[in-house]
Amino acid sequence: MTLPESGTASPRQRIAAERAEAAHRIDFLTTRLDEIIEGSHLTTADDEHDPEGATVAFERAQTASLLAEARRDLDELVEAERRLDAGTYGMCEKCGRPISAERLEVLPAARRCIDCA
Repeated sequence: MTLPESGTASPRQRIAAERAEAAHRIDFLTTRLDEIIEGSHLTTADDEHDPEGATVAFERAQTASLLAEARRDLDELVEAERRLDAGTYGMCEKCGRPISAERLEVLPAARRCIDCA
């Protein structure tokens, strides 16, 4: 299937750019989470009485959540690339109709058209 180009980048280029961004976020967030965990060993374990304890716990949970999201994004982009290789990229997995080029430009890993999303 040949998709009309709505921008200057091809679907493969957009997917590659998004994959690189997701990989960068994973690297950054992994380092950040490691720093938070390492730093938490230097503070008291008594979150109830330590005004900074809740902040450390919140930062750790927030960073872990962002890291999980970045990993999901990367997995979705890998799947989008597989669909591109298989010739099914740009087709809605629910209704089988084409996903608009505009939607794919903004969300290169989109699996469903806007009506089915």
